[in-house]
Amino acid sequence: MTMKTLYLTIAATGLGLAFAAPARAQDNAGDRVQVLAVYGEDACPPSTDEEIVVCKRYDESERYRIPRDLRASDSPENRSWTDRVRALETIGKGGIGSCTPTGPGGVTGCTQELIRQAYAERAEGSDIQAGRLVEEARAERLARIDADAAETERLVQEELARRDERERRQAAIAAGEDPDAAVDDTPLPEPQL
Repeated sequence: MTMKTLYLTIAATGLGLAFAAPARAQDNAGDRVQVLAVYGEDACPPSTDEEIVVCKRYDESERYRIPRDLRASDSPENRSWTDRVRALETIGKGGIGSCTPTGPGGVTGCTQELIRQAYAERAEGSDIQAGRLVEEARAERLARIDADAAETERLVQEELARRDERERRQAAIAAGEDPDAAVDDTPLPEPQL
């Protein structure tokens, strides 16, 4: 095995390892996600290479209150009297606007019922879409990984250029020529297809 073949083998192995780490990091991007609640102007802890940190920001007045997600309860004891009365008002209701299969025009109230339920679910839902924030943090991490991979590629190319220059100088010395003689660096023409 010649020295040139050995150098090319080592360079190819190093190049493969240089690209394996960012690829592995991209595969594992976002394996560990932490969603935190922060209040007012509190700082959100930064994300690390091993963990994506996403913060749900709430108003300062919510700091010492029971979290909004835990305030709601399906227990009958926790229902307000207004809701209890509203439920009693609809018992036995039929006909137009009732959303029942009985009576004339009973189905006309179903759309209004669905809209009312959708607004109630939205009011009880999370104020911030943590999934969207996680995706943004994941995209930011992938951009950072791509930048690191590009920097690694640049360093590998510089090292290969230095190695080629060393080999050229050694070959010139072995041939008895001046190693500092000007080298024709004109690029080769592009192949015509």
